[in-house]
Amino acid sequence: MKSMTGYGWAEEKGESWSASAEIKSYNNRFLDIEVALPPFLSSLEGTVREYLGGRIRRGKVEAVIRYRESALCFSVAVNTEVLKAYWKAAETAARELGINERPSLVTLLEREGVLETEKSRNTEAALEKIMPPLEKALDAFERERKREGAHTLLAVFSYLAALENSLAFIASKKEMMEDHFKKTVRQRFEEMLGNAVDENRVLAETAALLVKYTIAEELSRLEAHLKEFRAAAEQESSPGKKLDFLCQEINREVNTIASKSQELEISGETVRMKDALENIREQLRNVE
Repeated sequence: MKSMTGYGWAEEKGESWSASAEIKSYNNRFLDIEVALPPFLSSLEGTVREYLGGRIRRGKVEAVIRYRESALCFSVAVNTEVLKAYWKAAETAARELGINERPSLVTLLEREGVLETEKSRNTEAALEKIMPPLEKALDAFERERKREGAHTLLAVFSYLAALENSLAFIASKKEMMEDHFKKTVRQRFEEMLGNAVDENRVLAETAALLVKYTIAEELSRLEAHLKEFRAAAEQESSPGKKLDFLCQEINREVNTIASKSQELEISGETVRMKDALENIREQLRNVE
């Protein structure tokens, strides 16, 4: 079991470059990954997103990747047409003003549009440099999520044990409930008919009442749901959605038992079960 919240950071450096990755996440019903990269590496966003999605199943994830190079490759070109225009304009201005001076080449090269530079960046090489810190950050992120998930699992199992104990208690009272129904039906017939009670009629009414109020099926389904819940929590790495669904099914059975119950002890136990189940749901809000 893993928590949906976590944090991881890592950095690596070379002689002329540095790369770092920061990953943090928050609770979210579905998987939502946001990747922030330097603009010149924006084409790698899909690659990074796919890599993170391969190890994260649920939560709002923010990944910030920084990459710097201290030595960049430049290509410089002279726009000769723009340079000629500046040269001609300078000569014309000098002639009209009667200044015997030729324009300086250095000065003209500083004019806008004369020199055209382009930074040469190799995104594939950059990807090779950012992946190691990204992997290390993700490993740290996963360790923290597993650590928090282990604490959550202990809390969930404590409430699950309470549910299992309540189930065992209610199951032990099932026959008492059925005996109560039988005695109630017979008592009502005796109150109305005295000694002229039709035994077959008593049995038929008792059977009808048991069909309506017996909790045998609910107990059986509830036991199966609790076993499946424990197995999923222990064995699956990302059981959050499945456990959410099982909580709904468990709640349905508990509500049905509560509505059928004619015994104060059982009613009180269903209240405790609902409280334990709500505590489990609270814990599951942070489970992947």
